[in-house]
Amino acid sequence: MRAKKWAKIWKLTNRTFHAESLKMNMIINECLRLYPLVPTLTRKVEKGVKLGNLNLPGKINIFILIRALHHNPQIWGKDVHIFRPERFAEGVAKATNNNAAAFFPFGLGPRTCVGINFTFNEAKIALSMILQHCKVVLSNNYVHCPADIFLTPKHGVKVIVQAI
Repeated sequence: MRAKKWAKIWKLTNRTFHAESLKMNMIINECLRLYPLVPTLTRKVEKGVKLGNLNLPGKINIFILIRALHHNPQIWGKDVHIFRPERFAEGVAKATNNNAAAFFPFGLGPRTCVGINFTFNEAKIALSMILQHCKVVLSNNYVHCPADIFLTPKHGVKVIVQAI
């Protein structure tokens, strides 16, 4: 029954499934690494703890700079600022050398965003629909400006969208 439904969906979309479509996860992850959705996470230290060489007293709030971790060359390599989706070709765990705290665009642990799966699926569906029908090219007058603490492009994102 389920197989019939999927066959009908694929027929309606009028496209064949290719391994290329699996790269979308890698592309989305790399976008989230370079441009995280939120700049920081806040956590409360309930009781004193030693974290490496750092002693954190209890009852304090700490701010975790997501972008700083996602742009750390010790974790991601010398090409940390280069858009390279193939970092995630073998999954997030392999990309981060099994360091769960190295990549967390939706938070980490029990307070991970409940909308993570919805967001990923929505992004993949939207991108698939756009890319099936349109060609998107950067405009000649696009100016790249690395993100500030607020992830709003300083000069906008100037693209040319053409129907295929």
